Amino acid sequence: MIAWLYVGFVALVFGMLALDLGVFNRKAHVISVREALGWTALWISVALAFNVGVYFIYQHHLLGIGVNRGLNGLEAAQEFFLGYVIEKSLSLDNIFVIALIFAYFRVPLLYQHRVLFWGILGALVLRGIMIGLGAALIARFHWVIYVFGALLIITAVKMLLVQHDDMDPGRNPLVRLARKFYPVSTAFDSHRFFTKIDGRTAITPLFLALLVVESTDVLFAIDSIPAIFAVTKDPFIVFTSNVFAILGLRSLYFALAALLDTFRYLKFSLVFLLAYVGTKMLLSHYYPIPNGVSLAVIGGILAVGVLASVAARPKLKGESTQPPSHEHD
Repeated sequence: MIAWLYVGFVALVFGMLALDLGVFNRKAHVISVREALGWTALWISVALAFNVGVYFIYQHHLLGIGVNRGLNGLEAAQEFFLGYVIEKSLSLDNIFVIALIFAYFRVPLLYQHRVLFWGILGALVLRGIMIGLGAALIARFHWVIYVFGALLIITAVKMLLVQHDDMDPGRNPLVRLARKFYPVSTAFDSHRFFTKIDGRTAITPLFLALLVVESTDVLFAIDSIPAIFAVTKDPFIVFTSNVFAILGLRSLYFALAALLDTFRYLKFSLVFLLAYVGTKMLLSHYYPIPNGVSLAVIGGILAVGVLASVAARPKLKGESTQPPSHEHD
């Protein structure tokens, strides 16, 4: 019976995506910051509205969900919200990489939305599979939670040491594989992923950008999906909170792409966030940290990153923090 909840949720998601691409963004156009902020607010509002639905679903144990864990509505809503915040925060690192990918392939602003739409659609399918596998592993082998915790701490260290500026999308394995089977057009053909060269089917740079976006999201998912298992082991909450965080990634990218340098210290916040969540997982059987405490800690970590970025902005721009002096002849 619980399967019907998943079916209903997936139908809801595909319905929203169909409206997005088929109605509101049917014609390719450059997404303005104002439009992106509006869509970001809409996706966040939809996620919060669904969080209310999670409360009622678990409070009344619709279709038997939450009975095995004895999870009430308030606990389920807290787990969904914290999971959503964690996944949404970690998706910020995706934005930095997506910007580099688009710059490398010189994807025009007019076609970036299309790449992100299909990239995120593929990410939803892949993450659903990975979440199912992760939930099955934890249910069968309790020690896997420690592996996930250690993985997150290692990822935090790697994020601190590795710079995204060093990545070369042209050396991506999927890009190399695609070049072996298809000729590659040197020019874009409108918003198409495939074109014709001398009568042969060829791929465009837009398709190569899509391949790199998809493959890098898999790598990010390996880091971010274990993080949400630190909050909840409930597969439905893990899946739905992850999906809603990814759904708003497109609009969040267009809202923040022009401001990446402004919020450069957010990366350090994500490092501490991953380290904290990894530590929470390692301590889960010895000292379980309440989700309310985790929400306060994670909120504080992100706030420090934003405030540090804003405070350092004049220095980064070469502006003086001292009031101008007035010299007289």
